[in-house]
Amino acid sequence: MNTESSLPLSGRTALVTGAGSGMGAAVAAHLAALGASVAALGRREDRLVAVAEASAESAGRVLAVPADITSDADVEAAVTRIHAELGRVDILVNAAGVMLPNPLADGRADEWGRMIDTNLTGLLRITRAVLSDLVEGTGSRDIVNISSIAAHAVFPDYAVYAATKAAVTALSAMQRTEMARHGVRVTNVEPGLTSTELGTHIENERLGAELAAMFDAIEAISADDIADLVDFVVTRPAHVNLRQVVVLPTQQA
Repeated sequence: MNTESSLPLSGRTALVTGAGSGMGAAVAAHLAALGASVAALGRREDRLVAVAEASAESAGRVLAVPADITSDADVEAAVTRIHAELGRVDILVNAAGVMLPNPLADGRADEWGRMIDTNLTGLLRITRAVLSDLVEGTGSRDIVNISSIAAHAVFPDYAVYAATKAAVTALSAMQRTEMARHGVRVTNVEPGLTSTELGTHIENERLGAELAAMFDAIEAISADDIADLVDFVVTRPAHVNLRQVVVLPTQQA
């Protein structure tokens, strides 16, 4: 028996954004282990190459695809390369994101723009680029959007980040109403406190310390925990769609 062809994602092609670290890197590795050909997309080529090398013994292939999802030209070039080297995409995992909390009164329009451009517009841009692949494909096809419990939980000083994630949650619900008729599943994943590098981007010392205290008090979920969940979502029978999944550390209320 061919072991590789019997794996649940053999013959499927995945595109994972934010794949240079955290949830995206873990998801890329997990999907490859299940037999998928994976395009690991992100801004940092060295990180992507490391993810690909770490998965070299996996049943599936990981292709490092450096690109910035805030750039139309980058996204167009990336998808052209993915089609040439891996084929049409039937799994899209939108894991790229940035979290830059600050009080609204600080007026950090630079941070607002970066979060909106990455967390929302970037997600839309990459989705648009492979939408025809998904709509015109056959068999199981998936869009998995990584949102956050910040979409509906109140965290002072995280207003713009929360707004972008609320938009992702709303978009996912609306997206599903359009994609279901084409047999494409859409899943919105809302993690709680998760151990990734997002917290290291925080410039505000007070907020950085508050987040560190949360990690000290609560055993956070890991990027691999999220990847396990994505594995489950995309390996359900084609007629089964997990519409929304909220995943929290046991100790987080």
